[in-house]
Amino acid sequence: MSHPGNVARGLKAAISNPNNSEEAKERASDRLQEMEETGELNSREAREDNVAIGHKAALTNPNISEEAKEHSAQVLDDIGRS
Repeated sequence: MSHPGNVARGLKAAISNPNNSEEAKERASDRLQEMEETGELNSREAREDNVAIGHKAALTNPNISEEAKEHSAQVLDDIGRS
C-alpha cells in the first residue's frame, strides 16, 4: 500500500507541473480533495508513518546526540519499525 503522504505529494506535483494536461491536473486535484475529505491524510497510519520517518532521520543525522539516537532507535523498536 502506498504511503498517503507520498501520494499527496505526487498529486500536488502533478497539479503544479506545467507539462501535465489540464485533464490530468483536474484528476489529481479531485483525488487530493477526496483524500482530504475522507481523512486519509490524517489517519492513524499516516501519523505513525510520519513518526517513524522522523525517528529514522534522527538516527542518521550527525547533529543529533547519541542519547537522542538511542531514544529514536527505542521508539522505532517499540512500534515495530526498527
